[in-house]
Amino acid sequence: MLLQRSAVTASLALLLAACGGGAQLPVSDGTGPNPKLPAPGRTLLPVVNIAPAQGWPAGGKPQAARGLQVQAFADGLDHPRWIEVLPNGDVLVAESNAPANPPRGIVGRVEKAVMKKAGAGVPSANRITLLRDTDGDGVADQRSVFLKDLNSPFGMALIGGDFFVANTDAVLRYAYTPGATSLAAPGTPLTDLPAGDINRHWTKSLIASPDGTRLYVGVGANSNIGEAGMDVEEGRALIWEIDAKTGDKRIYAYGLRNPVGLAWEPVTGALWTAVNERDELGSDLVPDYMTSVRSGGFYGWPWSYWGQHVDERVKPQQPDLVAKAIAPDYALGPHTASLGLAHSKGTSLPAAYAAGMFVGQHGSWNRKPHSGYKVIFVPFADGKPNGQPLDVLTGFLSGEGKALGRPVGVALDQGGALLVADDVGNVIWRVSAAKP
Repeated sequence: MLLQRSAVTASLALLLAACGGGAQLPVSDGTGPNPKLPAPGRTLLPVVNIAPAQGWPAGGKPQAARGLQVQAFADGLDHPRWIEVLPNGDVLVAESNAPANPPRGIVGRVEKAVMKKAGAGVPSANRITLLRDTDGDGVADQRSVFLKDLNSPFGMALIGGDFFVANTDAVLRYAYTPGATSLAAPGTPLTDLPAGDINRHWTKSLIASPDGTRLYVGVGANSNIGEAGMDVEEGRALIWEIDAKTGDKRIYAYGLRNPVGLAWEPVTGALWTAVNERDELGSDLVPDYMTSVRSGGFYGWPWSYWGQHVDERVKPQQPDLVAKAIAPDYALGPHTASLGLAHSKGTSLPAAYAAGMFVGQHGSWNRKPHSGYKVIFVPFADGKPNGQPLDVLTGFLSGEGKALGRPVGVALDQGGALLVADDVGNVIWRVSAAKP
């Protein structure tokens, strides 16, 4: 046991000391519809550049862009990850983290240590909390446990009187009455989701179709590039389409390494997703992205990225499959860990934010210098991205490179302000138009 621990410690020290693979390009070069994709940078050790989780000092908060202001809608939460706003204005927050599976092998132990340093090592609260702002001042003054004893919950959706939760291993259905502050009746399983002992990308995002007949669930891969074998990727790296009544499901799109945020684009009616791409090709590759999703579409993972850019590390190759890989619509910068996604329809923010997508960028742990650690807005025109992103919230990193907060889920509240889940600061931030 002592020898094993020594090996883990030595491996972790080597990884944390890795100095190769620093960025040669700015993040902006890996952003937009036509990102620069340099030759892959392979080093003996992967890039590791963790921003240690610190949290906000008393009175601290992120910096809002000009014309905006930010305040804490609710604080003192337990690793808030995802947000759902109900029709009556109640805000639901999934307080959640990875299930407590034992790490596998030295690599698993090193990865767990890295995530702990980045602020993702806390036990999962396994609950959904309801927040209510009764006086309209932009601060929640009522709080209650909406659901508890869940299994690493993440995505949420309401269809009529049915409230759905995507646990890490299943979608559950609960009976909901408008205005309820808690749900006492047990949920009923709608369909199982891939989980198991590895369950590397444990989050399961969830969105309902506009007509309420279907649910869509994003499920991430169990590996970086399929190195654990494709058997453990069964039902993963894809988006499921689920019948909201029967639970019957089909693969809607695949080859998406870790599709997290899901949003409907109102002009075209297309489903969009934010995807975390593969690692260990250097600080400049591969850009995370957001894209419209075609039914039956294949997006490359693990054999290729950004269309037909072949990943030579993956064996055996699949040239016939790569030939039909769809290039994403819009790159969001390498290793930004872009997770949250919300369309701005109905926002009360200034005109610059009237049409487009808000993106919560959780931030890198494997790029030098860091990328992400902010909330951005990508403007759209005629249902497609149109121009460079605008910073909405910044200042999540200290001058010493420590994480004061890390943005995750984003959503518009009933008044059109932007809510941002911060799972290191344990806060829900509310961004509104600045007062004159």
